[in-house]
Amino acid sequence: MFDSKVFRLWFIAALAVWVVLFSQFNQLSFLIEHWYYPAIMVAGAFVAGVTPEGGGAVAFPVLNIFLNIDRTMARDFSLMIQSIGMTSASIFILTHKANRLKTYRPLLVFIPVAFVGFVLGMQLLQQLPVYIMQALFLSLITSFSVVYSFGKHRGSKATLDPNKPMDFVLLLLMLLAGGMCASLFGTGADIILYTLLVTRFRMQEKVATHMSIMLMAAISVLGYAYRHFVDQGLTGYQVQTWLCAYPVVLLMAPLGAYVLHRINKEIMLYAIAVLNIAQLLYFLCYNPSVDKLIWAAVFTLLLSTGFVLLIRSLSRQTQAVDQSQLAVSH
Repeated sequence: MFDSKVFRLWFIAALAVWVVLFSQFNQLSFLIEHWYYPAIMVAGAFVAGVTPEGGGAVAFPVLNIFLNIDRTMARDFSLMIQSIGMTSASIFILTHKANRLKTYRPLLVFIPVAFVGFVLGMQLLQQLPVYIMQALFLSLITSFSVVYSFGKHRGSKATLDPNKPMDFVLLLLMLLAGGMCASLFGTGADIILYTLLVTRFRMQEKVATHMSIMLMAAISVLGYAYRHFVDQGLTGYQVQTWLCAYPVVLLMAPLGAYVLHRINKEIMLYAIAVLNIAQLLYFLCYNPSVDKLIWAAVFTLLLSTGFVLLIRSLSRQTQAVDQSQLAVSH
């Protein structure tokens, strides 16, 4: 994992920065008292590195739904911690000798568009009822993980090649929607981009995962900066919790990206799907209400249907291409 000199330098420098910041702004007693933050991110950061779901897909529901931490604080923690973990994973990906930098050039356009969506979400969507946001988020990650795990979603293209006007329209709309999701939950832009890349553009799973990780890393850094410099909404407590989990995600997210190169992911994907289903069921059973059940059911039905249709479309396209190639060979 440490073969790249650039990654080694990044890791050492980032760890040194953490030591300085922790000594200035945190205490060991605070870390011991808030042990669950780094514990959560052992799993969260690994998921961020090995799947299209960001670490916030673990951090947000655990903090907001299981531990009853304020939705805004859970979102901010997701952004703050991904700014380290997913950035670390991104640097690992970009410096891995098997990857071509040219492949990721579209991100230079994707990132500012998604960030516009983030800002719009911060301005327009923050007053939605919390239980609706929770139902939307859990339905999103559950629907995606189940359909993604059990669907035939394997694309074949190594590069992005939009060539129709509708391709650019879809990219624009989905990137804006992804940024808005990130403004609510601290994650989500990665899932939306990945789904579009492997369905509409039939890209290879690994390349699409890499691009989704790097997009979410950039939105996390920019979103963190927005919350601090524009909203001035971050507290000293939030910085302390961030510092508790900082070294964990610094290592675990690139470790996930490293594992992505070496393992068959199917069993892990099934486990993530089961975890997300359990989170959704807990949300529905904890302080149950008809409103929660209705919103979760509607969101899950709509999102699952959308993901199934997209991945089924990809399967048909792949089969058509395979059959045409077979016909040409004969």
